[in-house]
Amino acid sequence: MNRELAAYSVHPESSLGRVYPEPQEPSQSGRNPFQRDRDRILHCAAFRRLEYKTQVFLNHEGDDFRTRLTHSLEVAQIGRAIARRLQLNEDLVEAIALAHDLGHTPFGHAGQDALNDCMKDFDGFEHNLQSLWVVDELEERYPTFNGLNLSFETREGILKHISRKNIRIHQDWLGLLAQRFENQLQPSLEAQLANIADEVAYSNHDIDDGLRSGLLEMDALNASELWSSRRQFVLQMYPNLEGRRLRHEVIRHMIHLLVDDLVNHSKQLILEYEPQSIIDVRNSPLLIAFSEPIREQVLELKSFLFNNLYRHQRVLKETQEAAAQIEFLFGYFLKRPHEIPAHFRQQDSQNLHRRIAHYIAGMTDRFARSEFIRLQN
Repeated sequence: MNRELAAYSVHPESSLGRVYPEPQEPSQSGRNPFQRDRDRILHCAAFRRLEYKTQVFLNHEGDDFRTRLTHSLEVAQIGRAIARRLQLNEDLVEAIALAHDLGHTPFGHAGQDALNDCMKDFDGFEHNLQSLWVVDELEERYPTFNGLNLSFETREGILKHISRKNIRIHQDWLGLLAQRFENQLQPSLEAQLANIADEVAYSNHDIDDGLRSGLLEMDALNASELWSSRRQFVLQMYPNLEGRRLRHEVIRHMIHLLVDDLVNHSKQLILEYEPQSIIDVRNSPLLIAFSEPIREQVLELKSFLFNNLYRHQRVLKETQEAAAQIEFLFGYFLKRPHEIPAHFRQQDSQNLHRRIAHYIAGMTDRFARSEFIRLQN
């Protein structure tokens, strides 16, 4: 793929490789390492299950609401567009974006919080670490190793954050990843970009879903400067625009504003710190970032969504019920570990809680709900 990659981007030929060495495909006719990663992610079972995992609204509440799958696709699209403008590796950004939510539980953040509570005495539950577990261990596709055997750079982007406690516990498994966190080095610009593309995507499509559901109203959103300024901008061009067309046009211009600001400010940071290689990137501050005024507007919008959408009474009612179902399933399988699939069974009793967490985290919303109903009776 040599499409004018900048010196500070991740070049395929400089990849730190895979845990289990594999021959590279011929450079002229084959895929580069990050294209192979992307394809492995697209074809794995955990990626397909994202279709039935909650973003904000539970899967049964409507066919038009985002799921973890559609969210991941939107992150990949936004990420590739920004990467192209910054001369970063689009394939790596896309692979990270498509894999970043593979470890999310059913029922969205409510499910994650419930599972973390169940695991509080057993190292907790972190969805980024769970995503890495999925691609490193839990997928079963290849004859000679567990997981997908992704490149270091893709795995680094998947593991955005991890607690210090889990770094110590899993140091042998994490290897170079643990060293990066311990030495307080930055991830690649591609990993930084995928992280912010995630933020751009969910902030905007959660507005879309919130308005579609009736839980948010356009006039109330005027409390957010990011929304109100783009709404005024759109209405100056189309004074009579309303309803769905107005909603989509405002969100489109919000995304454009955020992307343009991110690209322009990141270019300024790159010029200021002058990284000439990935090593320079790792020893610099974060270089993919919004300008301060836009960052403040993004934080204001996130605060508005937290208070008015994520904490809405209807959403809380559904998520509280979902959390109770996760807690029931965990307690049930803790008493009857022989009922979890053989793939998740573990003779070592000290790993039993983690194995149950792996099993529940991989469930879709509808499967978790059906298991809850079946096992209750």
